[in-house]
Amino acid sequence: MRLNLPNILASLRVIIAPILFLLLLLDRSNPIFEGIHYSWIDFAAAFLFVLASVTDFFDGYIARAWDQKTVIGGILDPLADKMLILASFLGLMLLGRANPWAVYIILVREFFITGLRVAAASEGKEVAASMSGKVKTVFQMIAIGFLIMNWSPLAEILLWFSVILTLYSGFEYVANYTKGAKKC
Repeated sequence: MRLNLPNILASLRVIIAPILFLLLLLDRSNPIFEGIHYSWIDFAAAFLFVLASVTDFFDGYIARAWDQKTVIGGILDPLADKMLILASFLGLMLLGRANPWAVYIILVREFFITGLRVAAASEGKEVAASMSGKVKTVFQMIAIGFLIMNWSPLAEILLWFSVILTLYSGFEYVANYTKGAKKC
């Protein structure tokens, strides 16, 4: 792997994702945490999530601005994104903070579009991230932050708004692919 700042930032997300999942699933009633209010675990999880989300913005920005795009970065960045989203939504669902149907819809779309991109790549085409895909990611990240902090009912509203944006951007990717994705 070519070591550059964008790839390091994406790798950091890969490392943070399972740690975040672990934090979300900690048994808060365990005597080990006696004297620690459960909200501190939420704050730690939220901090890690925000840190990972910031790296998502900067790795792409730096790769473009400093001309540090790499093949491995093109694979690692979306993989790190999926790992972070997967860890967050599954952990939140298991905590009872995220609706299982919303999580299911989001995760199915994420895997489907990843498969679509792989299929396009095998045909020598590129399915680039669309603006709606980027907006979807921002709203998913905001929803996850609110869900981690357990800020209801706004968290639930943001989650379902994210589902709508997730479906819309997924349909847009499929439409672009079927029209003939941009040649590499």
